[in-house]
Amino acid sequence: MYTFDTTVSETRRSLLVARLRETNTHRSPVLAALRGTVDDTEVPLDVTALDPAGGEEFAGGLIGHVWARWLHIDYLWVDERHRGAGLGGELVGRAERLARDQHGCRFSRVETWDFQAPEFYRKVGYTLVSVLPDYPPGVTDHLFTKSLS
Repeated sequence: MYTFDTTVSETRRSLLVARLRETNTHRSPVLAALRGTVDDTEVPLDVTALDPAGGEEFAGGLIGHVWARWLHIDYLWVDERHRGAGLGGELVGRAERLARDQHGCRFSRVETWDFQAPEFYRKVGYTLVSVLPDYPPGVTDHLFTKSLS
């Protein structure tokens, strides 16, 4: 009979991730070829816009990362005072060019909630791939992708 433990343990979490990674590597020739290459490392990618009035005040920013030649846009925010002026599109465009030109990315992906920016991502060339209703309850999650080639 199994013994179950619900204590959160960083050691066990790391072991589980390592073992799953090993299993996936053995089962997928694609992942096996990826392991140990530069593409197998998550690389942070950030673009920040400072307020044109000067100082260190944020006008907006994008936090993302690159993995397996994909740009992952994790967070995008534009200050209310700077919305509608194209700053969001400029932040995304700069991140896409950086990902493509410096990291060899061929695609980009982003998740956004229904009340955030689905129309914005359509406007800047992203294609809706999936919709997940009630994530979290009462909100719909959208996954978008875009070719960078």
